[in-house]
Amino acid sequence: YTPDKGYPDHTLIYTGAIDAFAHSMTRPLQFPPNTEGRYRNSDPLMVGYLIKQAVTKRGEDYLTFPQRALFDRIGIRKQVLETDPYGNFLLTGYDYGTARNWARIGQLYLQDGMWQGKRLLPDGWAKFVSTPAPAWTRPVYGGLFWVNGDGGLPIPKSAYYANGAGGQRTFIIPTHDLVVVRMGHYRGDRAGMRALNGALAELMKAVPAIH
Repeated sequence: YTPDKGYPDHTLIYTGAIDAFAHSMTRPLQFPPNTEGRYRNSDPLMVGYLIKQAVTKRGEDYLTFPQRALFDRIGIRKQVLETDPYGNFLLTGYDYGTARNWARIGQLYLQDGMWQGKRLLPDGWAKFVSTPAPAWTRPVYGGLFWVNGDGGLPIPKSAYYANGAGGQRTFIIPTHDLVVVRMGHYRGDRAGMRALNGALAELMKAVPAIH
């Protein structure tokens, strides 16, 4: 948000009680592909729309699809994914799970999308999400994951992480075969981030690199 530009339209998916998929799919093109790096909640929801179309076309139940296709397979029994008023998953936020749940998701990425010998994520997907996006001026964002390409965090530059509101984070650190989950209250998250950075630095000293 910047005062001179007004309320950003991509946040309406949270506050507008709208059809988030329809809103996202009808946003006008502002920049040619691969020319502008920016964080917008509505952009990833276009992928969510395509997934919903594919699932329903196969005759499968959309609202139970995440549980069947992913969570059950990696041992997550309770994970709440909220929807908009039209029944579309708001996957850019409002996803609730325990620290163990997020650790399992992080472990899936650490294992390159494999779980107990079975491939759950497409081959190369983990590499894609952890590679800095070329349109961003700084190497801090990949494919829907934040990356540590600028070394801003006291962990290897190859590390990447899911970054939720209030400092909820799941770090994947391949060089140390490590997943770190941080959860906390929204209020006071800045102090929490300072403490987290200190903890990450100590972890890097305690856990030896594997490559």
